[in-house]
Amino acid sequence: MRNKRTHPYIPNSDSEIKDEMLREIGASSIDELYELIPEALRFKGRLNLPDPLPDEASLDRHMRGILDKNVTAGERLSFLGGGCAPHYVPAVCDWINQRSEFLTAYAGEPYEDHGRFQALFEYASMIGDLVEMDAVSVPTYDGSQAAASALRMAGRITGRKRVLIPEIINPDRRSIIENYSDPRLEVEKVRYDPDTGLLDIADLAEKLASDTAAVYFEVPSYLGAIEPEPAKISEMAHKSGALVVVGVDPISLGVLSPPPRYGADIVCGELQPLGIRMQFGGGRGGFIATPDEERYISEYPLRLFGIAPTVDQRWGFGDVAWERTSFAKREGSKEFVGTMAALWGITAGVYLALMGPAGMRELGETIIARAAYAADRLNGIPGVRAPRFHSPSFKEFVVDFSGTGLSVSEINRRLLDQGIFGGHDLTPVFPELAGCALYCVTEIHTKDDIDRLVEAVGEIVKEER
Repeated sequence: MRNKRTHPYIPNSDSEIKDEMLREIGASSIDELYELIPEALRFKGRLNLPDPLPDEASLDRHMRGILDKNVTAGERLSFLGGGCAPHYVPAVCDWINQRSEFLTAYAGEPYEDHGRFQALFEYASMIGDLVEMDAVSVPTYDGSQAAASALRMAGRITGRKRVLIPEIINPDRRSIIENYSDPRLEVEKVRYDPDTGLLDIADLAEKLASDTAAVYFEVPSYLGAIEPEPAKISEMAHKSGALVVVGVDPISLGVLSPPPRYGADIVCGELQPLGIRMQFGGGRGGFIATPDEERYISEYPLRLFGIAPTVDQRWGFGDVAWERTSFAKREGSKEFVGTMAALWGITAGVYLALMGPAGMRELGETIIARAAYAADRLNGIPGVRAPRFHSPSFKEFVVDFSGTGLSVSEINRRLLDQGIFGGHDLTPVFPELAGCALYCVTEIHTKDDIDRLVEAVGEIVKEER
């Protein structure tokens, strides 16, 4: 009889198989196999795991029971944003990214992934068109890693040690930037204007110095605000010898200017809005884009795919400047090059090919109009102020509920009772914005959806008064 802790889906958990494997390699026990690991680091005893499930049917039932506890944005009317937004995903995106030749998040090689290099080249070309840059990386883990890696690039290019980022930024992104920067770069925050939510130009001017490697800002910002004078920020940064790194929401670029037009040296962003579903933390990818100049290309921490004639006079797709990567230089490379979100890059390419320039413009106009309508309707509710900041915005805007006498968490709880996910509560991470929530309105929200939200919030506020 087999040990009851033998997991049927992990063949090597069978004690007989373990013994056979140890005999094959000449080890007398598991402890002998692990003797290179310091004693202090070895776990003694049994892991606190439940007994294995006996068959696939039981496993299926167990997993469905866990998954059924979730309430997804697809089952509710959701206005949550703050880094991952509910956009419509055309069926063709799912169809293509589930094809067997693409269906893995890993990088792969040409001899095992026929067509993947070309697909990623096409993706990079379309992102390049969108942001008006020449070179685009393969996807990073997410937009936050893209921002962090772009700032590390700026540090290497300039040889300087300090980067400036906005005080108002996605806290997860700020944490990743600080983590990636340590110990090479010092990260300093630039204050924001309390009336507009935009970058405080005077504070930026004070903090720019001869050791500033880069100024990073976002268009639109984390709170949805559109910077009205990005060229002025770029000019200030360039005068101090710093590079300008701009983070974008790529789905906004059908209506907003590409960053190079206002002086960006490096552009980065998140791919999720481009045909990728929200997936409990998955479905994320980022990109970095620069001019096709050696000082930028040689500092990319990621793979770049290019096109070149082959020996038999055909066209082939392959790595560019391979010698800078960890594949070639190991620990001496610019940064680690490894697992990436290739599948989402291909998906983003499919989305951009489907939408085209006219589709992206129409999409952007739709999002701006619907978000403005939602803010205007919410602002009509007594005690509610929307948008909180006096600045143009795209897709997301701040709603101030402090005049209602209700906390954001209480409003969100009551909205959820009506099947609605309210806005992202800003109170815990930005204390000065206590009572404020970040609302996200995209092309999936109809006028009826917005009216339903406004009616629900209005009733909640009315009950409190």
